[in-house]
Amino acid sequence: MTDNDEVERADKYLEDLLKKGRKVSMKERFKKRRTKFETMVDILRVSRQGALKTQIVYRANLNYNRVDRYLRFLERNGLLEREGSGYITTEKGEAFLREYAAMGVVLT
Repeated sequence: MTDNDEVERADKYLEDLLKKGRKVSMKERFKKRRTKFETMVDILRVSRQGALKTQIVYRANLNYNRVDRYLRFLERNGLLEREGSGYITTEKGEAFLREYAAMGVVLT
């Protein structure tokens, strides 16, 4: 399998996850405790097209104190950047999402 095949497979897996995520209510999805990685993935997904802090808080089901810590961490590591009054996932953040999805492919 080539690197390109793996990337396509990971992208497909991520797309499937996103589609399934829309079908499952957010409350159901967040009933279980999330890992830090899962929380970061949720923030990066919400911010793919750009999002205000309030949108991130509600869509990623976080409180303001917690979201501040994650936003600072993601910004410091180049996965997220400020855009106007909001945030947007960087190319490095997109690569992180692809790698996360690829791990899911390998583990399932």
